[in-house]
Amino acid sequence: MLEDTISAVITALGEGAVGIIRLSGPRSLAIAEKLFRAASGKSLGAYPVNTLAYGHIHDFDGSVVDEVLAVYMRGPRSYTAEDVVEIQSHGSIQSLKKILSLTYQAGARPAEPGEFTKRAFLNGRIDLTQAEAVMDIIHSRSEAGLKLAVRQQQGQLAQALRGIRKQLIDVIVNLEAVIDYPEEDIEDVTYDSVKNMLTEAITEITELLKHSHTGKILREGLRTAIVGKPNVGKSSLLNALLKEERAIVSEYAGTTRDVIEEQLLLDGVPLVLADTAGIHSTDDYVEKIGVERSKQLLADAELVICVIDGSSPLTKEDEEILKAAQSKEFVIIVNKQDLDIDENLRLLENRYGKAKVMPLSAKTNEGIEVFAAWLKNYVYGSEGSLGDGVYVQNARQENLLRQALDFLKDASTAAEAYLPYDCIVIDVRNAIDFLGEITGDTVQDEIINEIFSRFCIGK
Repeated sequence: MLEDTISAVITALGEGAVGIIRLSGPRSLAIAEKLFRAASGKSLGAYPVNTLAYGHIHDFDGSVVDEVLAVYMRGPRSYTAEDVVEIQSHGSIQSLKKILSLTYQAGARPAEPGEFTKRAFLNGRIDLTQAEAVMDIIHSRSEAGLKLAVRQQQGQLAQALRGIRKQLIDVIVNLEAVIDYPEEDIEDVTYDSVKNMLTEAITEITELLKHSHTGKILREGLRTAIVGKPNVGKSSLLNALLKEERAIVSEYAGTTRDVIEEQLLLDGVPLVLADTAGIHSTDDYVEKIGVERSKQLLADAELVICVIDGSSPLTKEDEEILKAAQSKEFVIIVNKQDLDIDENLRLLENRYGKAKVMPLSAKTNEGIEVFAAWLKNYVYGSEGSLGDGVYVQNARQENLLRQALDFLKDASTAAEAYLPYDCIVIDVRNAIDFLGEITGDTVQDEIINEIFSRFCIGK
């Protein structure tokens, strides 16, 4: 597969000033030279590497297709660590399609989704965490998310994981040396040394997992459901957060009969925000569907915002919604603070604590800043902003870390119980393998293919 030369448009499709076609593989230069004629009369290969050459792309009948710049990058000093040619044409869809078609006729094949980055990984230029970070950079939803993705792309997480793996490999080396050359008088020293090294690795992985919550939110957005009975101000809250009239607001209950989903940044925190139909009993068929969807969204959300009408007493429906939300991370918004607030606020504060209950007026925006501050603390922790630590950014990485941690805890328990060295070695090897899957050092081909299949063509 790496013997093929691949080609694709690497800029977004659509009209623009410039579009770029990339060739990567052993025949990149030869294919480009069949199509590109420099204005200087020199071949592209005669230019110094990494130097833009001005000229034109010609069809095989000799007609000019477009005025372009071309650059040859010799491997391994390229994105894929292979020979690469990039052709910068005008950003016309027709021009790009024509040039791309000519590269195929000249001997290239279409690149698969993510194949350029996959080749960079297979050729050892980047590891799997850095490859995943490429897509995180492209899809970053906030400045903090971009900053975190760039850190990953620079290898911050991989460096931390390789440090832990080296510690664990040292554990195995020490144990196997004792297994091969047993000395009775060093058994206590061996077990104590192993326990200390395992404790250090467990602490480091636990610290990484502590930040996984933040990393996933910055990468994927915080899935948030606004729930409550009809006419408590859910749509008004959505509009206040969006700062636009996205949802219809009226004094009549049941105006929102379906889910309205929007994405926004609130003080730098990316939210995937769903305004749901009021959860209540109804005989209306359409409204009943909306209520069922609301209940499903509540079940799927990571954060639930329960909206209570602060100007009227709590009802049985309010209590049922609050009970359902308690299985999730939730916050209670006591809305309509601009009206006379009754005992709801104090009652809910006594029951759930002041940290969970916030008075707010979606009509006047009073209290929005307090909610935004709470949200930042929920995402980032007590620091309230992105720290300098290493962050895990997706569910795959988190799941593998947790599995590695479980094996290390088993190994530590075995060492505490003075079980045979072989038992400890098996658990530590499993932990090393799971850590290697994160960076790609021990990952299976099917998993690699699955990860890169989610990339866009051209990346």
